[in-house]
Amino acid sequence: MRPRGPLAGAVAAVLLTGCAQAAGPSDRPLPGAPGAARPPVVQHVATDDRVVFLTYDDGAEQDPRFVGLVRERRLPVAMFLTDSVVGPGYGHFARLQSVGASIQNHTLDHRALRGLPYAGQRAEICGQQDKLRARFGIRPRLFRPPHGTYDATTLRAAADCGISAMVLWRAAMGGDGRLAYTGGPHHLRPGDIVSLPSDDPTGVPLVERTRRLLGEIRERGLRVGRLEDYL
Repeated sequence: MRPRGPLAGAVAAVLLTGCAQAAGPSDRPLPGAPGAARPPVVQHVATDDRVVFLTYDDGAEQDPRFVGLVRERRLPVAMFLTDSVVGPGYGHFARLQSVGASIQNHTLDHRALRGLPYAGQRAEICGQQDKLRARFGIRPRLFRPPHGTYDATTLRAAADCGISAMVLWRAAMGGDGRLAYTGGPHHLRPGDIVSLPSDDPTGVPLVERTRRLLGEIRERGLRVGRLEDYL
């Protein structure tokens, strides 16, 4: 079932803090050009489809079993990668890409962007765009700011780097394997974006957390959707 609404399935439930009004079709700058329209900030997608979206941060945990799980379940997951965290492990994410995962931007060095000058924020975002293009042959459209913090300068820099949506989350599954919510009902609902960070080496392994999450998704009568198809 195709997503509904503007922006290819559009985002109605979005956070637009600090975001300028979008330009009309005739005056919208080209993506990646200076002055490009500010991207929406999204934590939940408004859709009638019974889907949720699985997003993974940083790239610290590189378990081959996770590649097998994504392949076996045909999971359209989104991997938000940080260059300094991934290190020499880009081959792991190339394998994930080959089995259906998408590769997205989470900055070069995982610096908190809010309050940094434009040049520094642009270097973090555009620098990772360049790295990912060199590694995977793509320039991501989606971006997640480290720690979920940003300001109006972040939106400007992201737009100028060719980002079309800045992705936060409504639910997050931490190292303890439990879901925490930013607001609203404390259960999964259609359109939720779920974050699974991979920076806790002492917590429940990522593959086990994902299996646990898939169980909750199934119990709610939901399935996993491809985020890029809805933004």
